[in-house]
Formats: sequence, structure tokens, C-alpha cells
Amino acid sequence: MSQVDPRQLLLPLDQIESDLKPDPGSKVQAILKFFRLPKSPGPELSNPKPDAGKPVGPGVSRRLQMDGHAVEYVLRRSKRHSIGFLINDDGLRVTAPRWVTISAIEDAIRDKQRWIVTKLDQRSERLARSASKPLEWGEGTELPYLGRTITLRLGACATGNISLDALSGDLSLALPPDAPAQQVRECVMKWMQMEAKRLFAERMPLYAGRLSVSYRSFALSGATRRWGSCSTSGKIRLNWRLIHFSIALIDYVIAHELAHLREMNHSARFWAAVESVFPEHAKARKSLREQAPAIFALF
Repeated sequence: MSQVDPRQLLLPLDQIESDLKPDPGSKVQAILKFFRLPKSPGPELSNPKPDAGKPVGPGVSRRLQMDGHAVEYVLRRSKRHSIGFLINDDGLRVTAPRWVTISAIEDAIRDKQRWIVTKLDQRSERLARSASKPLEWGEGTELPYLGRTITLRLGACATGNISLDALSGDLSLALPPDAPAQQVRECVMKWMQMEAKRLFAERMPLYAGRLSVSYRSFALSGATRRWGSCSTSGKIRLNWRLIHFSIALIDYVIAHELAHLREMNHSARFWAAVESVFPEHAKARKSLREQAPAIFALF
């Protein structure tokens, strides 16, 4: 086994969702329309009273104690006229109008307590199953890609080796329906690595500019216990498995590694640099840590 370069700073397994959007004209712009997170309807609230304390900004992590359950959620403010709830692999997200008080929001959460607790329990069980159950490679296999689910279709690709239908989420492979599982796995892995390299190459210059840093080169990593690394010579390595996550989580890891070119440590000044482009870095680390077992079990 090769030795790890001691000069490298590793990003431990510590999808936020960021408001940062890809630049217009990006090669990934069309596919992001398919993979955008949906909004969930919620109860309407009336007669709001402003909070007495400091107003809550977008994407603030909060905790609510409900009948013995400590429920963590991310509160986001928007121009919508109702309170919306969304539970995905990142946990509970609550979206509410800017004028609705915290107490009113948490009353709405309590009203939906049974549904929320049930869905969160199902989420935990699903992640645990994904981490322990080996994947069966073949027709109909489902995989996470850019934060959404895609489905493998064998023998359905007329030209080329593999293609993704952004509307249906079908990943078509030019392989016969009875292709060996190992062959299917290798074909999909090669495609995902190519997609990762292309996408990372698009996103890295954006954050290098925002952080006012220059990197020497970047390459894909196949590490099984870290998402990225940065060497003192300016070489960035990013785990290709990040392609399973949303664009926002990918951007966070890119920003994290590039921030090391300003501070080659994890000091307060380093985190200040990260926070300048990703205020929710703590939630990002938590999400990566929670989802790591399921993601690393895929390949």
C-alpha cells in the first residue's frame, strides 16, 4: 500500500444545499434543471409577529425538542407564502416566509411531528440498509448521481457506450441485458469518473477566483476515507465519488481544498476563508460524515 504524502492536508469524513448557482452557459446547466431539489407545500400561517431577537438568515441549523425527540432542522427563508417541509438524505429542511416568527415555525413543526419523526426514522433505516446491502448491478439498479437517483437501463443505448436521459433519469448502457454484474459495474464507474473529472474542471476555477487563489493541478482520487486533499505545491485531489452528491456539496469540498491554498491548516483563519463562500460549512461536514458509509459502499 502506498504511503500518504505527509505534506497533504486531508479532508476527513466530517449536501448542504447552497444558494450558489452554476454560471450561465455551464455544461451542467441543463442537467441541473432535472436534479434541482423539489419544494414541498406546507401549512399557511396568519397574523405573524416579528421575532424579538436577531432575524434568522438563510440556511440556519436549529434544534427543537419534541416529546423526547431532539429534531435538528435547517431553516431557510424565502418569498413563499407558506411553510414547506422537505426530508431527504440531508435531513429535515424547513422553508418559511421571512416574516413568520420562529415560534410559529416550530408550532408548525410540532403539528407535523408524527410525520416528521416517521420520515426521519425511515431515512435513517434507508441509509443504514444502503451502507450494508451489496448493490446488485444490472437492469433497474438505482444509483445516486448529483444528489438525485438515476436508473440503469441495459441494451437501450443505440449509439456510444453510455448516455444519460436528464428528463427520465435513465442511464442507458450499450450492454446486453444479461451482461455480467462486474462488467456493468466497471462501465458505470468509468462513466462516473469521467463525469466527475469534467464537472470538477468546471467548478474549480469558479471557487479559485472567489478565494483569489491559484492551484497548480488537480486529479481524481479513489480514496475510501477522505473526500479531497491539497498539497503545499498546489496540487488538488478530489474523490470521484463526490459525483454522487449534489452540486452544492461538491462545491463545498472544492472550496474547502482551495481554501487550504490560503491557510495550510484548519485554523480559525482557514474556516473564515471557507465561510466566505460557504457559511454552512458545519452542516456540510455533518452531511458528508453521515452519508459516507452508504456512498463508499457503492463501489
